[in-house]
Amino acid sequence: MGDKTRNIFISHIHEDDDRLNSLKDLLSNNGRDVRDSSVNKENPNNAHSEEYIKQQILAPKIQWAGALVVLISPDTHESEWVNWEIEYAHGLEKRIVGVWDHGANDCDIPEQLDKLADAIVGWQADKIIGAIDGAINDWDSPDGQPRTPRAIDRYNC
Repeated sequence: MGDKTRNIFISHIHEDDDRLNSLKDLLSNNGRDVRDSSVNKENPNNAHSEEYIKQQILAPKIQWAGALVVLISPDTHESEWVNWEIEYAHGLEKRIVGVWDHGANDCDIPEQLDKLADAIVGWQADKIIGAIDGAINDWDSPDGQPRTPRAIDRYNC
Protein backbone atom coordinates (compact mmCIF):
# COMPACT_ATOMS: atom_id res chain seq x y z
CA MET A 1 0.00 0.00 0.00
CA GLY A 2 1.42 3.35 -1.02
CA ASP A 3 2.08 6.30 1.25
CA LYS A 4 -1.03 8.08 0.03
CA THR A 5 -3.48 5.16 0.31
CA ARG A 6 -5.64 4.65 3.40
CA ASN A 7 -8.19 1.96 4.24
CA ILE A 8 -11.16 3.54 5.98
CA PHE A 9 -14.67 2.64 7.04
CA ILE A 10 -17.11 5.54 6.61
CA SER A 11 -19.80 5.30 9.26
CA HIS A 12 -22.95 7.06 8.08
CA ILE A 13 -26.71 6.81 7.81
CA HIS A 14 -28.07 5.29 4.61
CA GLU A 15 -29.82 8.53 3.72
CA ASP A 16 -26.31 9.96 3.24
CA ASP A 17 -25.07 7.24 0.85
CA ASP A 18 -24.87 9.81 -1.94
CA ARG A 19 -22.40 11.89 0.11
CA LEU A 20 -19.79 9.13 0.36
CA ASN A 21 -18.46 9.64 -3.16
CA SER A 22 -18.23 13.40 -2.53
CA LEU A 23 -16.10 12.75 0.53
CA LYS A 24 -13.88 10.25 -1.28
CA ASP A 25 -13.59 12.60 -4.28
CA LEU A 26 -12.57 15.47 -1.98
CA LEU A 27 -9.74 13.37 -0.59
CA SER A 28 -8.76 11.94 -3.98
CA ASN A 29 -8.61 15.40 -5.56
CA ASN A 30 -6.18 16.35 -2.81
CA GLY A 31 -3.75 13.49 -3.28
CA ARG A 32 -5.17 10.84 -0.97
CA ASP A 33 -6.46 7.51 -2.25
CA VAL A 34 -9.00 6.04 0.16
CA ARG A 35 -10.42 2.57 0.06
CA ASP A 36 -13.76 2.50 1.86
CA SER A 37 -15.24 -0.72 3.23
CA SER A 38 -18.54 0.73 4.43
CA VAL A 39 -21.92 -0.75 3.59
CA ASN A 40 -23.90 1.41 1.17
CA LYS A 41 -26.18 1.09 -1.84
CA GLU A 42 -23.17 0.17 -4.02
CA ASN A 43 -22.13 -2.50 -1.50
CA PRO A 44 -25.49 -3.46 0.06
CA ASN A 45 -26.20 -5.61 3.06
CA ASN A 46 -29.26 -7.81 2.61
CA ALA A 47 -29.07 -9.62 5.95
CA HIS A 48 -31.82 -9.26 8.55
CA SER A 49 -30.27 -10.48 11.80
CA GLU A 50 -28.81 -7.58 13.77
CA GLU A 51 -26.19 -9.80 15.42
CA TYR A 52 -25.18 -11.31 12.06
CA ILE A 53 -24.89 -7.84 10.51
CA LYS A 54 -22.71 -6.60 13.37
CA GLN A 55 -20.41 -9.61 13.73
CA GLN A 56 -20.23 -11.04 10.21
CA ILE A 57 -20.57 -7.96 8.02
CA LEU A 58 -19.61 -4.77 9.88
CA ALA A 59 -16.97 -6.10 12.30
CA PRO A 60 -14.61 -7.49 9.61
CA LYS A 61 -14.94 -4.30 7.55
CA ILE A 62 -14.05 -2.13 10.56
CA GLN A 63 -11.20 -4.50 11.48
CA TRP A 64 -9.77 -4.11 7.96
CA ALA A 65 -9.86 -0.31 8.11
CA GLY A 66 -7.09 1.78 9.59
CA ALA A 67 -9.56 4.47 10.67
CA LEU A 68 -13.27 4.94 11.18
CA VAL A 69 -14.58 8.15 9.62
CA VAL A 70 -18.02 9.30 10.79
CA LEU A 71 -19.92 11.48 8.32
CA ILE A 72 -21.88 13.92 10.49
CA SER A 73 -25.17 15.12 9.03
CA PRO A 74 -28.40 16.31 10.70
CA ASP A 75 -29.73 12.82 11.53
CA THR A 76 -26.50 10.91 12.18
CA HIS A 77 -26.80 11.34 15.95
CA GLU A 78 -30.01 9.27 15.96
CA SER A 79 -28.38 6.15 14.49
CA GLU A 80 -27.80 3.24 16.86
CA TRP A 81 -25.72 1.61 14.10
CA VAL A 82 -23.32 4.57 13.89
CA ASN A 83 -22.89 4.56 17.67
CA TRP A 84 -22.24 0.80 17.63
CA GLU A 85 -19.64 1.19 14.85
CA ILE A 86 -17.86 3.91 16.86
CA GLU A 87 -17.82 1.79 20.01
CA TYR A 88 -16.57 -1.24 18.08
CA ALA A 89 -13.78 0.73 16.40
CA HIS A 90 -12.77 2.20 19.75
CA GLY A 91 -12.52 -1.31 21.20
CA LEU A 92 -10.09 -2.14 18.38
CA GLU A 93 -8.11 1.05 19.08
CA LYS A 94 -8.88 2.40 15.61
CA ARG A 95 -8.54 6.10 14.92
CA ILE A 96 -12.00 7.71 15.02
CA VAL A 97 -12.56 10.87 13.00
CA GLY A 98 -15.78 12.84 12.71
CA VAL A 99 -16.27 14.88 9.52
CA TRP A 100 -19.00 17.48 9.31
CA ASP A 101 -20.88 16.95 6.05
CA HIS A 102 -20.54 19.85 3.64
CA GLY A 103 -23.20 22.36 4.63
CA ALA A 104 -24.05 20.62 7.92
CA ASN A 105 -24.66 23.28 10.54
CA ASP A 106 -25.93 23.02 14.09
CA CYS A 107 -26.12 19.21 13.95
CA ASP A 108 -25.92 17.11 17.05
CA ILE A 109 -23.15 14.56 16.92
CA PRO A 110 -23.56 10.90 17.87
CA GLU A 111 -23.14 10.31 21.60
CA GLN A 112 -20.26 7.86 21.17
CA LEU A 113 -18.46 10.18 18.75
CA ASP A 114 -18.60 12.94 21.35
CA LYS A 115 -17.06 10.55 23.89
CA LEU A 116 -14.54 8.67 21.74
CA ALA A 117 -13.47 10.72 18.72
CA ASP A 118 -9.80 11.44 18.16
CA ALA A 119 -10.76 14.43 15.98
CA ILE A 120 -13.82 16.16 14.55
CA VAL A 121 -13.12 18.35 11.56
CA GLY A 122 -14.93 20.36 8.90
CA TRP A 123 -15.30 19.58 5.20
CA GLN A 124 -11.69 20.51 4.39
CA ALA A 125 -9.44 17.99 2.70
CA ASP A 126 -6.25 18.93 4.55
CA LYS A 127 -7.93 18.64 7.95
CA ILE A 128 -9.66 15.35 7.09
CA ILE A 129 -6.41 13.85 5.77
CA GLY A 130 -4.48 15.09 8.81
CA ALA A 131 -7.11 13.69 11.17
CA ILE A 132 -7.12 10.28 9.47
CA ASP A 133 -3.31 10.20 9.55
CA GLY A 134 -3.20 11.21 13.23
CA ALA A 135 -1.45 14.55 12.67
CA ILE A 136 -4.59 16.55 13.60
CA ASN A 137 -6.56 16.03 16.79
CA ASP A 138 -8.76 19.11 16.51
CA TRP A 139 -12.38 19.37 17.57
CA ASP A 140 -13.88 21.79 15.08
CA SER A 141 -17.32 23.19 14.45
CA PRO A 142 -18.98 22.61 11.05
CA ASP A 143 -17.35 25.76 9.62
CA GLY A 144 -13.87 24.49 10.51
CA GLN A 145 -13.36 26.80 13.47
CA PRO A 146 -12.35 25.40 16.86
CA ARG A 147 -15.34 24.25 18.91
CA THR A 148 -16.19 26.06 22.09
CA PRO A 149 -14.59 24.17 24.97
CA ARG A 150 -17.13 21.99 26.70
CA ALA A 151 -17.50 21.31 30.38
CA ILE A 152 -16.16 17.91 31.35
CA ASP A 153 -17.06 16.34 34.67
CA ARG A 154 -13.94 15.84 36.74
CA TYR A 155 -13.63 13.50 39.68
CA ASN A 156 -10.96 13.40 42.36
CA CYS A 157 -9.48 9.97 42.95
